[in-house]
Amino acid sequence: MKATFKKYLLNFKNPSGTSRGILRTKETWFLFLEEKGKWGVGECGLFRGLSFDDVPNYEEKCNWVVKNRSLGETKLLKQLQNFPSIQFGIEQALISLRSKNPFHLFDSDFLNNQQPITINGLVWMGDKEFMHQQIEDKLQHGFSCIKMKIGAIDFDTELALLKSIRERYSKEDIELRVDANGAFSPQEALYKLDILSKFDLHSIEQPIKQGQWKEMQKLCANTPLPIALDEELIGVVNVTNKEDLIQTIQPQYIILKPSLVGGFAGSNEWIEIAKKNNIGWWITSALESNIGLNAIAQWTATLNNKMPQGLGTGSMFTNNIDSPLEVTNGGLFYNKSKIWNTNLIEM
Repeated sequence: MKATFKKYLLNFKNPSGTSRGILRTKETWFLFLEEKGKWGVGECGLFRGLSFDDVPNYEEKCNWVVKNRSLGETKLLKQLQNFPSIQFGIEQALISLRSKNPFHLFDSDFLNNQQPITINGLVWMGDKEFMHQQIEDKLQHGFSCIKMKIGAIDFDTELALLKSIRERYSKEDIELRVDANGAFSPQEALYKLDILSKFDLHSIEQPIKQGQWKEMQKLCANTPLPIALDEELIGVVNVTNKEDLIQTIQPQYIILKPSLVGGFAGSNEWIEIAKKNNIGWWITSALESNIGLNAIAQWTATLNNKMPQGLGTGSMFTNNIDSPLEVTNGGLFYNKSKIWNTNLIEM
């Protein structure tokens, strides 16, 4: 089996703001496998500043995979425990290689019958006018769930935006989620959550920075607003540690980004633990290209989770890989009348 990696730089159509700063580009790596006239592809979606495997020797580890491909999937994944995005790329590439069509990874009605996956519309941080424009655009395009990034601009301005939405749409009309990306301090978090709860929000993601288990446990125990852990899961690779985190913090939800938590296998471990502890969950992409997004979406469709998923990031880049994935009326579809165009990333 031949293995090759190719680095690719995704360019944002518009600079996208989070509480960590402005995103203009996104690095990613494609893993190609070839064997007996067949080929497969997977995406190693490194996320600078967020991924557990954002380390200086990342490319060196990609080259290590090429040299040690004969170890087999089980041994490779075990030895790459600290490189979750590479684990995920390997999982994808091997499934792709074994499939009749390298882009058809999991059978489901999403793939075979164009059944949509309900997704949230993502509103990025920016000035008031920019955020309001995004909100109106999402509503006009049929989204029934909107996720709004908060924590980078003035809190009162963010509250005004939420208020303007609720004045027009009730919680029955529009489900509102907010994502603080750890922007609140532990001292102010409960106060801010109390204010935010007045707007009938579905949940808030990661109100305080990860790694503060005691503070997060107190928040989850006393919050008037359901809390979803996101960044908190990153870097927790051992099953025992995963169980400890869930049982200690006892969140209302967890959010799984396969590129950040060890791919399908790592995500499935979290899902099983969440189910045992009666904790809700949903799946989110992590700004992968359409190669990774396709894999996440097809896998998600097999999980039968009816909540809106976070899979609407494919249209954010000027140079994404043309694919059958498309967003219509608040849902992600696999339009089989469209074809993949992989000229940009040819082996």
